[in-house]
Amino acid sequence: MTYRVIQWSTGNVGARALRCIIARPELELAGVWVSSSAKAGKDAGELAGLSVDTGITATTDADALLAMKPDCIVHTAMADDRLMESLEDLKRFLRAGINVVSSSPVFLQYPYGTLPDEAIAPIVAAAEEGGASLWVNGIDPGWANDWLPLLLSSGSERIDRIICSEIMDYSTYDNPKVVFDIMGFGSALDALPMLLQPGVLTLAWGSVVRQLAAALAIELDAVTQHFERLPATVDLTVGGRIVTAGTAAALRFQVHGIRAGREVLTLEHVTRLHPDLGPDWPQPTGKGGYRVVIQGEPDYQLDLQLASDGDHALAGVVGTAARLVSAVPAVVEARPGLLTATDLPLTTGRGLVT
Repeated sequence: MTYRVIQWSTGNVGARALRCIIARPELELAGVWVSSSAKAGKDAGELAGLSVDTGITATTDADALLAMKPDCIVHTAMADDRLMESLEDLKRFLRAGINVVSSSPVFLQYPYGTLPDEAIAPIVAAAEEGGASLWVNGIDPGWANDWLPLLLSSGSERIDRIICSEIMDYSTYDNPKVVFDIMGFGSALDALPMLLQPGVLTLAWGSVVRQLAAALAIELDAVTQHFERLPATVDLTVGGRIVTAGTAAALRFQVHGIRAGREVLTLEHVTRLHPDLGPDWPQPTGKGGYRVVIQGEPDYQLDLQLASDGDHALAGVVGTAARLVSAVPAVVEARPGLLTATDLPLTTGRGLVT
């Protein structure tokens, strides 16, 4: 069966999602939405960075694309700085009867216990009205901290604690809004960026902790957050900008699931703009990637190294895009509603071996 798909946005993740859609034999690219008039009219192959002509040109006309009634929209538009607008977009797609796989807002990957019921209900209602499904995922929050730890847990006799970590050098991450505005790198240490405002970490990554708890039948007493920041010791050049010595250049944050006064589930990010910062913090295997630690019987440690053309940050972008596109058939065939990782069957790179 062939599934007709529209790609919604062509930024870092969206361009890679386009490549994945074009590569998938079971998917047919039906259209591409872009927010910029400069991209409108360009072929999807060009926007994906490929030397192919797909015959599908990008448009800013959302109504025309929705009128095509595709089987699924691959939604990769950034939502961090436009949460309410993004939620309205998703509900509009669902009410139109179109299934959606999306990279954001990330808290929707498992909102239960993180969002109030009255915030979840309109999304579910839109899905039920249109008879469509919504699945939000990626690599983090996503398969690096849902399927990977859950797979490892199946080989446990006893579990005392699970720690899921992203350990990355972000100096090559091509998203200045995230690096400088949202994460606050290059700012004064006493100026808290959006990411570190009270409750934001538990909103975004508390969903990861709560999904693991639900899958492992753990009753949590609380979800808490903690962070540390370190300054640059010398001036650094990141993304064409200068991060001056003394401003924020390393961040370690943790979101803990607490049971009986003990941290049983932890989501952790260790982010540096230079490898010499935070030498006593967890260090990556290779240049950067993801780590799952299960303390129990037996103890497990899984280190996932990433690289795309030698760049681990780009590999994370590709992994997010591919994860969404791989799930399109399963999401289309799923029940209407808001789906989580444990609602889907195993999705694979079917048809991609050359």
